[in-house]
Amino acid sequence: MAAQRTVDRSVALARRLPATTTYVALLLATAAWLASQPLREQARFIRHNSSNVHHLEVGKWWTLLTSGLVVDGVPVLLGIAAVAAALGLAEWRWGTLRGMGTFLFGHVVATLLTEGAMWLMRLVHVPGALTRARDVGISYGLVATVACLLALSGRRARLYGLSALTALLALAWVIDHELADAGHLVALALGVIASRSRWLRDRTTAGQGRAVPTGRGVQPRTPTVRNTPKERRIT
Repeated sequence: MAAQRTVDRSVALARRLPATTTYVALLLATAAWLASQPLREQARFIRHNSSNVHHLEVGKWWTLLTSGLVVDGVPVLLGIAAVAAALGLAEWRWGTLRGMGTFLFGHVVATLLTEGAMWLMRLVHVPGALTRARDVGISYGLVATVACLLALSGRRARLYGLSALTALLALAWVIDHELADAGHLVALALGVIASRSRWLRDRTTAGQGRAVPTGRGVQPRTPTVRNTPKERRIT
């Protein structure tokens, strides 16, 4: 009975969070397949699915999506668990379209902006432009989603959570000076920008409900008594 209840709850949760369930399943499947391949094949897969300047120039725009199927830079299960928690909470609070839309907005736009910066650097012959960089991972979408969740949470979460996340990402960029570190800061800004859109704020307000107005200016109506020669009429 206990096992059956667990299965039923899992199925209900999967139906409630279809985008999170599907994406986590794809991440797990990709990670399992990569783990079964030799290192050479793993490197080849990542190279062909990197959303770098070279691939975008030759028309491989699909790498903007397939690059998000690889967990890179952190332990695989830890990265997938972080995505499940952040995207799952976003989908639960805002719905499938808004939750997954926020994640994809952060992932795709942060990638385009960072790679666009590399393209401009190459165009004006600035040293250090990386046109064939390894650019895969879940982190841009994850950072944008977490930033958006924090921005739409309570005052303390906005103040302390966003400040801590910004400081952590800025410190990583100062230490490493990696393209991904700059992209994380861009993704954080995109998450905050997304939180200011009516598309999400209206949904958040609707989910929280509206309080009944009380206080000065809202008084209960009391019956008034009018005396007439014949009787008292209450209106």
